[in-house]
Amino acid sequence: QVQLVESGGGSVQAGGSLTLSCAANGYTSSGYLMGWFRQAPGKEREGVAGIYIFDGSTSYADSVKGRFTISRDNANNTLYLQMNSLKPEDTGMYYCAAGRGGSWFDAGRYDYWGQGTQVTVSS
Repeated sequence: QVQLVESGGGSVQAGGSLTLSCAANGYTSSGYLMGWFRQAPGKEREGVAGIYIFDGSTSYADSVKGRFTISRDNANNTLYLQMNSLKPEDTGMYYCAAGRGGSWFDAGRYDYWGQGTQVTVSS
């Protein structure tokens, strides 16, 4: 049974930083793709960043490039999202996801989702 548990969300002022963590219990390194998504109130869920486990390659949404960094600690089966220079528009519920390969930003490629962690950025 795969269980993804996010942590690290909170409230921060614009320009600040947060690091999100996702403990991937039961999801082994034989998986293909992990990612971070976010959803703001009244908006659709959108892909923020993805990482392909077999080669460690990463991809980002244009809105977060240069500010966010996705990484994975294979030994501890934990996914991270380092978020710097946060903006009010980064506010939302952030979800960790794991699943098959393919397009990292396609939510349909993911089989497992965490419960989400709230990030609030004030101006």
